[in-house]
Amino acid sequence: MSRSGRNPDRRVKSAKKRSESSTRWLQRQLNDPYVKKAKADGYRSRAAYKLIELDERFGLLRGASRVVDLGIAPGGWSQVVRAKAPRAEVVGIDLLSTEPIEGVTIFEMDFMDDRAPAALEEALGGPPDLVLSDMAANTVGHKQTDHLRTMALVEAGAWFAVETLESGGAFVAKVLAGGTDTDLLALLKRHFASVKHAKPPASRKGSSEWYVVAQGFKGRD
Repeated sequence: MSRSGRNPDRRVKSAKKRSESSTRWLQRQLNDPYVKKAKADGYRSRAAYKLIELDERFGLLRGASRVVDLGIAPGGWSQVVRAKAPRAEVVGIDLLSTEPIEGVTIFEMDFMDDRAPAALEEALGGPPDLVLSDMAANTVGHKQTDHLRTMALVEAGAWFAVETLESGGAFVAKVLAGGTDTDLLALLKRHFASVKHAKPPASRKGSSEWYVVAQGFKGRD
């Protein structure tokens, strides 16, 4: 309780057309300090702080010159890249529409489209030294199916990184509870000097998301 005697957490009244889960989500958003901070700092989403915190731990953006943002919408991660590495070339892609970001080339298309990798490489003008992936498949409500669909995107992002990164580069991707699948983990360990899992403080405690951070790209087989 606050000194005024009122509860500082905002309560959201249920609406006839709003589901109970939607009401809980809205209440969580209104009371989330990262959501409030994002609005104050001008970031498009609270997810921006996940990258900020990962960067603080792993130094991902130090010296970055060419960055790919897979699953860019709504743009929070690319905003962080632009703020911390303002001279870097940044290219993003997402199925969802993303409002323009100064200094960022954005493709509104499916990353699984056969044309996507070449479009990203051409726009970047050279091999990336950092590939970021905050992609997640649209959920269908079946836990195993949702996991498989999201991990398929992660694997596609990892192969893109392996096929395009310059020596010493890094790959960061959102994975679900349980971490990276065995085959994908083996792929990353084969091509990167360091592979770690991390859950940044900005990631909600109840969320199943983790991030795999692969650094020190060793080259292609």
